[in-house]
Amino acid sequence: MWGYFFGTPKQQKELPKKAIVDLREHIQLLNKKQAHLQTQIDQQQQLAKRSLTQGNKNNAKTYLKKKKLYESQLDKLQSQIDSLEQQLYSIENANLNLETLKAMKQGASAMKNIHKGLDLDKVDDTMDEIREQVELNQEISEAISKPLIMQDELDEDELDQELELLESEQQQQAQAQSLGQAAAAVGAPAPSHAVSQPSIDLPSVPNVKLSGPEKASGQAEAEAQEDEEEDEDERALRELQAEMGL
Repeated sequence: MWGYFFGTPKQQKELPKKAIVDLREHIQLLNKKQAHLQTQIDQQQQLAKRSLTQGNKNNAKTYLKKKKLYESQLDKLQSQIDSLEQQLYSIENANLNLETLKAMKQGASAMKNIHKGLDLDKVDDTMDEIREQVELNQEISEAISKPLIMQDELDEDELDQELELLESEQQQQAQAQSLGQAAAAVGAPAPSHAVSQPSIDLPSVPNVKLSGPEKASGQAEAEAQEDEEEDEDERALRELQAEMGL
C-alpha cells in the first residue's frame, strides 16, 4: 500500500530527477506564454494610440481594458515562474546534498575497509623497522665511503719536506724567469745561470826587434797580419754573439 502512494525504492530514487525535469519544462512553457502576453499588451497599446489619433476614444478605452487584462495575467505568470524557480532551486540543492551525503558514505565505507586490516601497534612496528633499515643503510654507506689508506698511516714529516722542496723549486724557476725577462728588456747578458761566452785565444805578438828595411817590412807584415787576425777575431766574436742572441 505504501508503495502505491510513494512508489518503489527505484521510483523514489528517480523522483528528484523527474521533478527537476518537469519543473524546468513547465517554466519554459510559462516563459513562452509570458512572451505571448507581452506581445498582446504591446499590440493593444498601439491600437489605443491609433484610435486616439483617429478621434475614437471608446475604442481606445476598449483596447486599454484588454491591455490591463493581459498585464494582470502577465503578473500572475511571473509570480508562478518565480515560485517554480524557487522550488526548482530547492529540489536541486536537496538532491545535491543527497548525492554529496552518498559520496561521503561511500568514502567512509572505503576508509573503513582499508583500516580493517590495520592496527596502530602494527603501524608503529612497521615504522620502527623502516627507521632501523634507514640507519643501517646510512652506516653501510659511511663504511663504503671510507678510504682504503688511512691518513694516519702517512708520514707527515715526509710530506712537509716534499712540499718545501716543491715550493723552493717553484721560487727558483720564478726568479730565473723574471731575471731572464729583465735582461732581455735591457739587452744585457743573462745572469750566472745563462750560457757563458767561450773565451777566444788570440795569438801573441812576436817580440823581436828588426832593423832597417827588414824591420820596416817585417813590421808592416806583422801589423797587417795582426789587423787581419783582429778582423777575424771580431768577426768570430760577432758570429758567436749572434748565435747567443746578444
